Amino acid sequence: MSTPHNAANPGDIAETILLPGDPLRAKFIADTYLEDVVQFNAVRNMLGYTGTYCGARLSVMGTGMGCPSIGIYTYELIHFFGVKNLIRIGSCGAMREELQLGEIVMAIAASTDSNYAHQYQLPGTFSAAASYDLLKTAEEIAAERGLPHTVGTVLSSDLFYGEGETWRIWEKMGTLAVEMESFALYCNAARAGVRALGIFSVSDNLVTRQELSAQQRQTGFTSMMEVALETACRISRQAARETGSA
Repeated sequence: MSTPHNAANPGDIAETILLPGDPLRAKFIADTYLEDVVQFNAVRNMLGYTGTYCGARLSVMGTGMGCPSIGIYTYELIHFFGVKNLIRIGSCGAMREELQLGEIVMAIAASTDSNYAHQYQLPGTFSAAASYDLLKTAEEIAAERGLPHTVGTVLSSDLFYGEGETWRIWEKMGTLAVEMESFALYCNAARAGVRALGIFSVSDNLVTRQELSAQQRQTGFTSMMEVALETACRISRQAARETGSA
């Protein structure tokens, strides 16, 4: 059944999905990497596709920017379309001088300045964390390929343009980079009992002021995309084996 934000029918979306913020990045991935591709969504131009990669059935869909946007799309993907493995892929701003443009960052956990978790009425502060099996698989793939990568915490911020340099305070707490969506993704996944991971390429460095162009951000993160695709493929095959042996 379709939702207000997704025109897909039951079965159109795979259990494992890649989630770039930019819908054009979703199209790039579908056009470049997937076979037998079918588009399942174009509502609000939030493009979504399903195809196969290395024999595994995978989907890719844009989510927009910020916790509210990814919160809507991932909630629907999980609760209406049965998605069980959600891998956010995108760009991040490095808070460490040593992180190079294009380097891969994997978010073991996400801090936030968002109020997204308020809905759960928790009697404390929630630690939004990645699913370890997804993270372990992605880290192994990056290591196998000899790709520079770092695992650590990120900040999911509501602000792209903000007053002052508050990121320096987060950096003192060991935060590697800033992005805008992973906290909501991890919350939704934790609440529903499914798996999630955020993988990023460094698009700019807040310390050195280096940055990539918009075009480079859209199509230039192929190493990160391929790590995510291979992670999705291995997780999908593992799930298929488990189902077949059940």
